[in-house]
Amino acid sequence: MNLEALFDPLFRVPFAAGLLVSLVLPLVGALLRLRDEWLAALGLAHLAGAGALVGLAAGIPTVLGTTIAATLGALIKNRGGLHGNSVDAVMILVGWSVTLLVAANTTLGSAMGHALVEGQLFFAAPAHLIAAFVLALLIAALLPRLMPALIRARLFPGFGVPDRRAGRHRDLVFDLLVALSVALGTAVVGLMAAFALIFLPAWLAFAVARSWRQTLLIVVAVGVIGYIAAFVAALLLDQPFGPVLVAVLTGVAVGRVLYRPERGSLG
Repeated sequence: MNLEALFDPLFRVPFAAGLLVSLVLPLVGALLRLRDEWLAALGLAHLAGAGALVGLAAGIPTVLGTTIAATLGALIKNRGGLHGNSVDAVMILVGWSVTLLVAANTTLGSAMGHALVEGQLFFAAPAHLIAAFVLALLIAALLPRLMPALIRARLFPGFGVPDRRAGRHRDLVFDLLVALSVALGTAVVGLMAAFALIFLPAWLAFAVARSWRQTLLIVVAVGVIGYIAAFVAALLLDQPFGPVLVAVLTGVAVGRVLYRPERGSLG
């Protein structure tokens, strides 16, 4: 495929939808890493993938199926008082088993299962772009209000007089934002690519950043630049987008961390 394909109107909607996802997921990933909850993203992504296939079997759009499944996972985790890697591992196993069982017992399940894993960005529709735009607006409106409290609760848990009800409400809102972000990311770029956008930029930033502001700048830069590079490479080389994005982000993150092994102030 030549460079002219990059300007084809056919790819404008997928590119814009993926670009918004590549901006949102790394920001969410930075907060998940700060809270030591990054594995939850993989658990929610597996649930979202299972929801997409169950929705497909029931005639529900994949965006809606992923959103319902991931949101239910976040609500159960939050309301049930469940925390830690064990809960995230259970979500991964449940999502994995449901995905494979639905894929094995439905006509289109196998093809959709591969698409979710490999990344189906080039098939993104206007509905995905609208959902990504709405999510970006939600993140822009809510994250600046949630972020100071989330950072304070993590770094200074004994600061001030704790308000348990306010803390639970804050955690619920954040968990729902994470669920929506992971669900949309899974529907747009694929399961593992969405997880890579959450995990790898934050991992790199926490290894080299000297401040929280620098952390946010790094995660956004790595996510967006890595996405654009992967989009171009996947088109020019005629490769599936998801594995290319994961390879690009992994190469950048691992290379940078190894090149500068000393850790930043955020650890």
